[in-house]
Amino acid sequence: MLTMKDIVREGHPALRERASKMTFPLSEEEQQMALDMLEFLKNSQDEDIAKQYELRAGVGLAAPQIGVTKQMIALLLPGEYEDDEPILNDVWVNPRVMRQSVKQTALKDGEGCLSVDREVPGLVIRPDKITVSFYDLEGQKKEMKLEGYEAIVVQHEIDHLNGIMFYDHINEADPQFLPKGVTVIG
Repeated sequence: MLTMKDIVREGHPALRERASKMTFPLSEEEQQMALDMLEFLKNSQDEDIAKQYELRAGVGLAAPQIGVTKQMIALLLPGEYEDDEPILNDVWVNPRVMRQSVKQTALKDGEGCLSVDREVPGLVIRPDKITVSFYDLEGQKKEMKLEGYEAIVVQHEIDHLNGIMFYDHINEADPQFLPKGVTVIG
């Protein structure tokens, strides 16, 4: 079971490296890593388990965040209501943004990251809509269109595969700078 001690923090070299593409079939170790990453997200969103193991809640986790520089991300975005099925509950291999909208968006309260133990104020401006191609754990190529919050989460995780941290997108001179036409959500 992954816990917060398995999550690498700012300053760890894996967070600034470009992750390598994965090949299929995935090894048993890689398949287990995928399951462990998804289990961490599930546990982090379960109030009792999170409290017991002192887990910070997360909706996404990239392999570099556990010190593995491979192109794999786990996503667990809960539905709008407690009993809803998750919007995303999957592990993606070699994900890539194929298309993105000109329209941009940002989360009102900024972004956070399991690998960052401090508040980083500022707006992270990202494309509002994206089309992502990726492979599932069996090696089947898929494509998905996302927008708003889901698109933001996926872009945040894909950034990790390219050595980019969310705060790299914040305007240093004016962290709350909001260009004309950018939609703020949340």
